[in-house]
Amino acid sequence: MVRDAFLRLENDTGKKRVLDIGCGVNKTPGATGMDINPKTSADVIHDLDDLPYPFADDEFDEVIGRHVIEHVRDPMRVMAELHRITRAGGIVKLVAPHWTNPDWATDLTHRNHLNSYSFRNLTDERAVFPFYTDVRFRQLQARVTTANLWKLMGFEFFINLDHRFPRLRFFRKIWEHYLNAIARGKEIHFELEVVKGEAVKK
Repeated sequence: MVRDAFLRLENDTGKKRVLDIGCGVNKTPGATGMDINPKTSADVIHDLDDLPYPFADDEFDEVIGRHVIEHVRDPMRVMAELHRITRAGGIVKLVAPHWTNPDWATDLTHRNHLNSYSFRNLTDERAVFPFYTDVRFRQLQARVTTANLWKLMGFEFFINLDHRFPRLRFFRKIWEHYLNAIARGKEIHFELEVVKGEAVKK
């Protein structure tokens, strides 16, 4: 009841409808927060692994998940659920440790490794196994951050050079395939646009 009233207020004021999954105590201002822990700033208490989520289709314009996707049991199903509750053209923003981050192994609740290509099978542009799911996104960004040493040496700049010059994406591929065991990543920031309906067929 409280959740419904909160969402109606957001919709009536014309604001962007944002969902912050696994929001913890640092919920995005103005967002609806969802978390399993009642001691957090969440508006909706719900386990991310408990599908479906208590939201209607196309309910949100944007979904934010900071250091969440690496914890879930079935990331493919979670992505499908985020796709369901986000409108066509909406954005899903995820931040996670890059799989080479030395701190990844220090948290026993981490389940999933992610790199620049983790969501490629959910896109039409570069999918290797497009038959995994009919859910489709358009990857707008996969930005890697590195430790300060590698940033000062220019690795972070070259890894992300494809954002400015798409033809230079081979720098990212070289790093992901051959160099990240040495110059390790820290975090990876994804922005995925939700594709639905006729846009999927084009």
